[in-house]
This record gives sequence, structure tokens and C-alpha cells, in this order.
Amino acid sequence: MSSFSLYLLRHGEPEGAGRLIGRTDAPPVATGIAACADQARDLAAEVLIASDLSRARLAGEAIGLETGVPLSIDPRWRELDFGAWEGMAPGDVEGAALARFWDDPDGHAPPGGERWSALVDRVSAAIGDLAARSTLIVTHAGAMRAAVAVLCGFDVRQTWAVDLPYNGLLALRVWPAEGPGERPTAQIAGLYP
Repeated sequence: MSSFSLYLLRHGEPEGAGRLIGRTDAPPVATGIAACADQARDLAAEVLIASDLSRARLAGEAIGLETGVPLSIDPRWRELDFGAWEGMAPGDVEGAALARFWDDPDGHAPPGGERWSALVDRVSAAIGDLAARSTLIVTHAGAMRAAVAVLCGFDVRQTWAVDLPYNGLLALRVWPAEGPGERPTAQIAGLYP
């Protein structure tokens, strides 16, 4: 079965950078949009998708204008919902609770927030709907980590060992699922900060 390129591009720097910003629609700074457009310039993606949150969507719109590739919006590529911690600086969250979350984000989700497994499930569904064409997705670090978990079989600790800076580009080579009930697989082809 033939493979295809999947590029996962983290949105550029948002207003409030450094805080736990999940479902909050924090707007991007102009330099963040430009940095994303620079990362995408030579990819030759045939499909362009972005999260519906403005920090990803606006970068996707800029890329679409520059490349001529129509943009599709898919909210399944949103960041993890941090619940009661939404918008807080990590230093303002009770230390032991934050440590439990980093250690086991499924068993110790933020109060009122999303479990890691829910993020993985929605990203997995989005991946399952991809056509086998060169695709660029402008998304968030949590969704990128979930995609690596789904496609490469990484556990939580392994996904969090990968540094995904603002406007960082993760290139994957994806082999689609061969039959019902099977999952696609991937190989990391590059990480470009």
C-alpha cells in the first residue's frame, strides 16, 4: 500500500503564550502567523486542514492564500481542554495536581477538563478521515502528541519527550489502514523547529 506525507504544524505564538491554553480562543500574534506560513511554503501539500481555534485557523488561512490550497476547518484538531486550569500559568496550578496530570493525563485530567484518552480518540477519528494525499494540518501541541500516539504507537511519556515549539513542523510518512478495524501507521520523517 502506498504512503502519503502528513505534516503537523503547531500554530504560531498566541497571546498569553506560556499559559495552559486549550479551548480558549487565544488569538495569534502576527509574527506567529508569518512563521507558520514560512514553515509551510515549500511543502506542496494537496490538502490543508486547521483547528477551528483562531491561533491555528488564521495561520491556515494565511497558508491557503499563499499556496492556493483551500482550507478545511476541523475542530477535532483542537488542543486538550484544560478545564479549571484554562488560562493559568503552570506555576499557578497546585504543584502536586499538575505533577499528577503530567505523569498520568488520563487518570488525573484537569478539574472539569478533558482526559488524554478523549483527545486521542478525537484525533484518531480525524486521522481516520484523511485521504491518502499529502496533507498539512495546522493544529496544537496536544493534538500533535495524540497523533504521534495513534500513528506511531508512542505512550504518553514518549509523546511528551518530543519538543514541539510554536510553529514547529512535524513531518510523518503515513501508511493507511489496510482493512476494517486496523489503524494507519507512520514513521517520523522530520521535526523542524
